[in-house]
Amino acid sequence: MTITEIRPAASTVEPEFDVIELPELLERAALQDRVDRKYLLPAAALDPVLIDLAAQARMLQIDGRRDFGYESVYFDTPDLACYTLAARRRRRRFKIRTRSYLNPAPGSAACWLEVKTRDRRGHTVKQRQPHQGSPDTLDRAGREFTDHVVVGAQLPGTWGVPLQPTLITRYRRRTLFLPASRSRVTVDTDLRWSLPDGREIAVPGLSIVETKTVGPACAADKLLWRNGSRPSLVSKYGTGLAALRPELPAHKWHRVLNRYFWSPS
Repeated sequence: MTITEIRPAASTVEPEFDVIELPELLERAALQDRVDRKYLLPAAALDPVLIDLAAQARMLQIDGRRDFGYESVYFDTPDLACYTLAARRRRRRFKIRTRSYLNPAPGSAACWLEVKTRDRRGHTVKQRQPHQGSPDTLDRAGREFTDHVVVGAQLPGTWGVPLQPTLITRYRRRTLFLPASRSRVTVDTDLRWSLPDGREIAVPGLSIVETKTVGPACAADKLLWRNGSRPSLVSKYGTGLAALRPELPAHKWHRVLNRYFWSPS
């Protein structure tokens, strides 16, 4: 069953950005330890932000392409420990996923296993390794890596606990680099979520803009604030799973769910 909320058409504005290639971006702003701020914007609100950012940002380009397809498979314990820690606003939490790049860079792995942890400062720390085999399966090497990262972050261990695919996300992404602050901005559109049983939800015309900084707000944050946007409590995993499984506790995301996912189409 597909549940689709109709939203305004995707932006057709294409500002002129200087470009940055992947090796330089990774060298100057890998940002594996960072502060994330997320914003939900309809297409009409995204246009002026991109236009203003064009003068101070560079856009990632790989083989002439600036727009890339992503697919992530999230894994969780049978009692949904990852989801529950986020839903209950626990500062210390973790997330496990495989991420497939549908337009991978030459010489780079097409699929990665990623474990994201949140430390006591509220910083997101991401560790990853190339993933072999099906994106919805964790082999022995993947389990060892996952357990090592989670235990190393002094979080409740995953040793001996089954991990199973819980949610799939798909979207298109553009990535910006802000040289002045060495920050990144990602713009995700064509957002879709699905469960392993085939239930699906799509939110066309809505974008998730995320700033990734070493700490203080960057120029993109300040621009978004001036345009009336504020950081939003949204999580691709948490919000998407709550939208498709309304029986789960989701008070943290109720405002976002009611406005963008559950309102009549």
